[in-house]
Amino acid sequence: MRRTAAVWQVAFTYIGTVVGAGFATGQEILQFFTKYGGVALFTILISTALFIWFGTKIMLLANEIGAKSYEDLNRHLFGGKIGEWFSLLLLIELFSVAVVMLAGAGSVFQEHLGQPFLLGVTVTLLLGYYVISKGMKGIVAVNTIVVPLMLVFTGIVFWNTVHLPEFAASGWATREDPYPPGRAWIAPLLYSAFNLASAQAVLVPLGASVKDRSAIAWGGLFGGLGLGLLLLAGHISLSVHAPAIFRYEIPMGLVVAGLGPAIHLIYLVLIYAEIFTTFIADVFGLSLQMEQRTRLKRNVLIVSTLILCFAVSFVGFKALLSTLYPFFGFLSLIWFGMVIARGRRTA
Repeated sequence: MRRTAAVWQVAFTYIGTVVGAGFATGQEILQFFTKYGGVALFTILISTALFIWFGTKIMLLANEIGAKSYEDLNRHLFGGKIGEWFSLLLLIELFSVAVVMLAGAGSVFQEHLGQPFLLGVTVTLLLGYYVISKGMKGIVAVNTIVVPLMLVFTGIVFWNTVHLPEFAASGWATREDPYPPGRAWIAPLLYSAFNLASAQAVLVPLGASVKDRSAIAWGGLFGGLGLGLLLLAGHISLSVHAPAIFRYEIPMGLVVAGLGPAIHLIYLVLIYAEIFTTFIADVFGLSLQMEQRTRLKRNVLIVSTLILCFAVSFVGFKALLSTLYPFFGFLSLIWFGMVIARGRRTA
């Protein structure tokens, strides 16, 4: 029973760490998979395989070396100086994403619930501090609640989609790719690399904290499969509504629009929950790295990081991220190669 519980905790935490606001809104699925047409079915399989293999390897390697944070893993992969610089760049990436998630939480309150932006930010900060101060147990507990709900909701949306009259007539599985050859096959590599490089902020301490390596292996397998199923269900649900779906900022909103106000409200709650899981994962990873670099207590670092996120969230970080993300994607591919090279060390 303990092993089974550990397996599902690892799997749910893995899924919740990778899935964020971009996934929940459907924009990530649209940009990396759906827009490439029928070939997306195969690229989703590639991404699923990468999530299973790499995610499991990260956690097993962290367990093997007893890593306290992703900086320990990067030092192991890259060596001292290069690993330190890579961890510093990842720190910037995590902070950037955390700020955008915090601003996104405020926007959910303001745009969809009719509440002040400041209220959404404040609620997220307070809840975030409470969960993060509990350490890995808090992160795992939140994901163990949010991820099953997300899986059930996605299943409901998918079930409704396949019963639409448009499902058979849409030609979603055979739609041609209007983009240059090759781009569709690079997309799953970039998507998986970027998400896994960011997710190591939680996957590393998670892998190190689980004593049973078989629980890590099974958890990585089920977590990767879960991510693949979510991608597939989301892709099919979006494809049925093509080409109209490409005009929407929140494409999944169009998919759930006809399911009634109750489902729409649940969807908004899940968007917020997925924003929240990404936010706490990033701040948690930041606090672990800063704890290793300074002599400050973790609670002080958590509060300081949250205050800094709060201050920057009002500036608007999206333009900066649009510049940094391609750079982070390139670094993530390098990191991918290093995991492959060192992966043979893990049993």
